Amino acid sequence: MGIRTLPVLTPLNTSFWTAGRDRHLCILRCCACSSWIHPPAPICPDCLGLDLRPQPVSDHGVVEAFTVNHQAWIPDEVVPYIVAIVSLNDCPGVRLTTNIVGASVEELRIGMPVRVLFEECEDVWLPLFTPA
Repeated sequence: MGIRTLPVLTPLNTSFWTAGRDRHLCILRCCACSSWIHPPAPICPDCLGLDLRPQPVSDHGVVEAFTVNHQAWIPDEVVPYIVAIVSLNDCPGVRLTTNIVGASVEELRIGMPVRVLFEECEDVWLPLFTPA
């Protein structure tokens, strides 16, 4: 799996990094214009609204792009691992950079349906994806 640098939790991003505890993926949404905001930001980039709230979203997405890392960057790191960009099915414009697990490099493809699963690391739950 890829290198794990854990995020610093802030009032803006805590819902994203901790919702996995309840097996939910949460994305900020603007209450004024309904835009999805990721990565979390204090202001809606579409309408400049300030009323942003985390909302649970579908746990399904699609692989948009991926690369295979063969370099072990830290001792005992298991390689190769897959780093992917996944679009979420019900959040237009939202893309997550993540790892794909439970799939071989040979079977992975652009457009592959995937679903989220979470890996607990200290006080955050990392959203990873696996073939749906």
